[in-house]
Amino acid sequence: MDVLQEEGFETEMIQLSEHKIEPCRACWACSGQKNCFHKNDDFYDIFEKMKASDGILLGSPVYSANISSAMQALLERSAVAADMNPGLLSHKAGAAVAAVRRGGGLQAVDAMNHFFLNHEMILPDSTYWNIAYGQMPGDVNADSEGLANMKNLGQNMAFLLNLLRK
Repeated sequence: MDVLQEEGFETEMIQLSEHKIEPCRACWACSGQKNCFHKNDDFYDIFEKMKASDGILLGSPVYSANISSAMQALLERSAVAADMNPGLLSHKAGAAVAAVRRGGGLQAVDAMNHFFLNHEMILPDSTYWNIAYGQMPGDVNADSEGLANMKNLGQNMAFLLNLLRK
């Protein structure tokens, strides 16, 4: 996000661990509403921000070989709302990153990338997988290769966002 801010893009970090997002009920009440019908948690406001953005950078810790349960709930609700209201996320930039101790990083990035691709979003590339390694909070800051890749991803995200603005 630092690279995007340095390039003049406004960014906002939303920590899902600080929000309540319930799983999708598959009630389909979002059809024609452009958002989830249920407003008893924090999803509605977060999805409004996703719709208003030019780009979305998703990141998830890997606790058990894939994205966190909070990210899964966000993606499921977002996917159903976007499926029932085609075009809500089309042509936005989307990038995914994961923080992992050992395994599951590729599955996590893949799950988030599938969300982007299924909703006609455009993904920037980077020099390697968008994964940083570490066990405890803050450990990923010692992963110099992972951090260099994240910087490259940020530069490519900024490049893509500039192209999409034209």
